Amino acid sequence: MACTEAYKEHIEYTFNAFCRVVIRYAAINAWRDRDKRRQREISFEYLTEEKFYPFSTSDKFFIDPYKQYPVMICGQRVILTNGNLAEALSSLPDKKREIIYLYFFGRYTQQEIGELYGRCRSTAWHHIHSALQMLHKEMEVLFREES
Repeated sequence: MACTEAYKEHIEYTFNAFCRVVIRYAAINAWRDRDKRRQREISFEYLTEEKFYPFSTSDKFFIDPYKQYPVMICGQRVILTNGNLAEALSSLPDKKREIIYLYFFGRYTQQEIGELYGRCRSTAWHHIHSALQMLHKEMEVLFREES
C-alpha cells in the first residue's frame, strides 16, 4: 500500500501536534514542581531576621586535629586521632580488641579470622559484631561523661 503525499503530510502534522502537547505538559509539570519547591524553601533572610539562627557554629571536634593517640593491639602500635575511640578500644578485652584490629586494620576476612581462632566464619562474625556492640556502648558512656 503506497502512502500519498497528503497522508505523509497528515502524519507529519499529527506528530508535530503531539510533540507540542507533550512539551507543553512537560513545561507545566516543571513549573508546578518549581512552585512546590519554592513553597517549601525558606530564605536565609527569613531565618536571620525572624528566628535569629546563626549561620555558623563552633565545634569541639577540630580543636587539635593533629593530636595522636597510640593504642597497642596485637603487638602493633595503632595511631588514632580520636581520643574517645582510643580510650574505648583500650577498655575492651584483649580478644575483642584483637578481632577489631584484624578485621578493620589488618583487613582480614571473617573466614580468615575464624581460621585463626579455630572457629567457623559465622562465629567470627558473631565475635566481630559483639566487639562492635561493646565498643559502641563504651563510646556512649564516654560521650555521656563529656556532656
